[in-house]
Amino acid sequence: MTRTIGSVAPSISPRGRRARLSEGWARGWPPALAGALASGVAIAAAELFAGLVRGAPSLVLSIGSLVIGLQPPGAKEIFVDLFGTNDKLVLNLLILVVALLVAAAAGQLASRRFGMGAAVFVAFGMVGLFAALREPLVAPILAIANATLAVVVGVAALRALLRLSRGTSRSPAAATVAAMPDWDRRRFLIASAGTLGGAVIAGGMGRILVEAQHPSGVVSTSRLPAALQTVPDLTADQALSTPGLTPLVVPSDRFYRIDTALLVPQVDVATWKLSVTGMVDRPFTLTYDELLAMPLFEQYVTIACVSNRVGEDLVGNALWTGVRLKDLLEMAAVQSGATQIVGRSVDGFTVGFPTAWAIAPEREPMVAVGMNRDVLPADHGYPARLIIPGLYGYVSATKWLRSIELTTREAVDGYWIPLGWAKDAPILTQSRIDSPRNGDALTVGPVAVAGVAWAPDRGITKVEVRFDDGDWQDAPISRPISSATWVQWLVNWTPAAGKHTIEVRATDGSGDVQTADRTAPAPDGARGHHRISVSAG
Repeated sequence: MTRTIGSVAPSISPRGRRARLSEGWARGWPPALAGALASGVAIAAAELFAGLVRGAPSLVLSIGSLVIGLQPPGAKEIFVDLFGTNDKLVLNLLILVVALLVAAAAGQLASRRFGMGAAVFVAFGMVGLFAALREPLVAPILAIANATLAVVVGVAALRALLRLSRGTSRSPAAATVAAMPDWDRRRFLIASAGTLGGAVIAGGMGRILVEAQHPSGVVSTSRLPAALQTVPDLTADQALSTPGLTPLVVPSDRFYRIDTALLVPQVDVATWKLSVTGMVDRPFTLTYDELLAMPLFEQYVTIACVSNRVGEDLVGNALWTGVRLKDLLEMAAVQSGATQIVGRSVDGFTVGFPTAWAIAPEREPMVAVGMNRDVLPADHGYPARLIIPGLYGYVSATKWLRSIELTTREAVDGYWIPLGWAKDAPILTQSRIDSPRNGDALTVGPVAVAGVAWAPDRGITKVEVRFDDGDWQDAPISRPISSATWVQWLVNWTPAAGKHTIEVRATDGSGDVQTADRTAPAPDGARGHHRISVSAG
C-alpha cells in the first residue's frame, strides 16, 4: 500500500506505550544488576583471599591508599571536615559504590558485547594490581594472584548472571499472553539474592580476617628495658580531676590516631632495621634489639594534628620512652650543610623538619619505642616512631619509622607539603573547654568549667575564661609537667537561669596571647578561641 501525502503514523495506545516502557526497563536493569553483583563477587573473593593469605593485599584498601596518595591540595581538609575520624571508612564505602556503579554500566555493555563488558572488569583488576604493587609491605606475587582471582571470578559471575537475565527481557505483553508465571525473571532474582548474600558473607569474613592480621593494640610480648632516666610520679597539683575533663595523661587506647594508613602496618622486628643516612660521615643501621639496648629516657610530650579545629580533640599528652635523637645524630656525625631531617615510614610516608629544631638545647626530640610505659601500640607506630616536641605531627611524628635521612630543606618535601600544607609547622597556642559541652543544659548552681591548654614547647603560663562576653578572669591551672606538655584548667561558675556563652584563651611561655581570629587548619593550624553556648534552668 502506498502512503498518501500528509498521512500520519498510527497512534500508540497508552497501554502499548506502558508496555514498551516496561519492556525497555526490563531490558536495562537485569544486565546492570548482573554487572553490579559480579563486581561484588569479585571484591568479596579478593577480600577473602587477602584475609586467608597473609601478605596478600586488600584491593579495596590498596585503591584507597592510591586515592590518598593522589589527592589534590585541600582534599584532606574537606574530607576531615565532613567526616572527621570516619574519613577512612567513608573512603572505603565510596570506592565500593563507584566500583558497583561502573560495573552496572559494564553489565549493560556486556549484554550487547560481552568482551567489552569483561574488559571493564580487567581494567579494574589492573588498577587494583597497580595500587597494590605501590604498597611497600605487599608481596608482588600475592598482589598479582589476588588481582587475577578477582578478575576471573568477576567475569565468570558476570557471564553466569547475564545468561540467567536473558529471559527477563521478554516483553511483558508476551508474558501476559502466555498467562504463566515469569519463571526466568524469578530464577534470576533468586540467583541475584543468593549471589548478593554470598558476596556479603564472603567479603565480610575477608575484611574481618584482614583486620585481624593488622591489630591496632600492643603487638609485642616483650617488655621495655628500664629507662636510664625516668620521670617522677605526678603530684596532686599537676593533674586535676572533674567529670568531663580530659586526663592529663591520655591512655594509649584513647589517644587520637591520624595517619594515611588504611590498615595498621605490621612490622616484623626480627627483620626491621632503623637506618640513619644521608649527609652524615658515619651512616649506620640498628636492629630493634640494638635500639632498645641504647640508653632510654622518659618524657611527657603533648602532640597535635594540624587538622585539629578549634575545640576538637586531635591532640593528646602521653609519657613516651625512647632514645634521644641527638644521640643518634651524634653517632652519625651530621655534616654542616644538613639543614633538614627526613623521617621515612615503612609504608612510604615521609616528614621533614629543620635540623636546627632537633639539636636545640631546650628540647629533646626522640625515637620513641614506648608509650605510657608499655611497648608502642601498633596504631601508634610500633616498633619505633619520632616524637619532636613543638611541631605538628604531619612534619615530624613519623610512625613505623624505618629511616632517618639528613639532607637539605630544599632537597625533600614531606608527604603533605606538595598538597598545600606549610613546611614550617610549630604547634600553635590553643585551649579547649571540655566541660560543660556545647549545648549542655545546666542546673542553676555551682558548675565546674574545665579544659586543657597547650603550646608545646613554649608551655602555658595563664588561662583565662569569660562568660557572656564579660571581663576575662584567670582560671587556675595545673602545675605544668614541662614546657612540652599541656595543662588542665578549672574554674567554678554559678550561672543564672537562661542562656550563656563561655570562652577561653591561653597565654604561652613566650608571653603571646592566643588570638581570637578564626582560621581553618590549612595551611599551618587552626586559630581562634573556643567558645560554647549553654543554658541553665
